[in-house]
Amino acid sequence: MVTSRLIWRLILLAALVFAVTMALLPHPPKVPIDSDKYQHMLAFGTLTILSVLAFPQTPLLRIGERLSFLGAMIEVVQSIPVLHRDCDIMDWVAD
Repeated sequence: MVTSRLIWRLILLAALVFAVTMALLPHPPKVPIDSDKYQHMLAFGTLTILSVLAFPQTPLLRIGERLSFLGAMIEVVQSIPVLHRDCDIMDWVAD
């Protein structure tokens, strides 16, 4: 039981690092999904599922709160001009 949680937590950590890195790259690579909003929903949907598997005792509302905060912080950092990214509140809503 403990080892499966550890595995899910490591997978979650890898997914978090990947998602944040992709969100903060000045010129991220092209992906088959055209819509930016779909990319956000796919990333945060995956993070939600992995969070539930990694922390099964945690209430869903708390997981949602923490992931929502992560999405907001990504949008704030994307507003830094040197990154050449857009800060869009609708991206946060998609998260």
